[in-house]
Amino acid sequence: MAGSKQQLREDRAIRDAARALVKADMAHLKQDLSGKSLKDRMFGPVSEGAKDVLERAGEAADNNRGVLAALVGAVVLWFARNPIMELFSDEDEDDGSETESLSEQ
Repeated sequence: MAGSKQQLREDRAIRDAARALVKADMAHLKQDLSGKSLKDRMFGPVSEGAKDVLERAGEAADNNRGVLAALVGAVVLWFARNPIMELFSDEDEDDGSETESLSEQ
């Protein structure tokens, strides 16, 4: 009987220690949740990271203005390539179509 009472005391001590840990964890969780909204907790680190990336990109652009200008120019030319090529190809097609129509008459 003495052994079971000793075991009961040990089990209660373990239970009380576990309860104290859970209560401490709950208190920390409540403190963490009360300070910030869910939106701030989720998007705060993301927006800070985005700000850092934007600042670094701005610094890189300031340091490499010539490269940036060349890159922008290349992109503009890439998107304007079809209209530019049509300007040159229209002249060639017009010359060929006039010659064919004259030779058929």
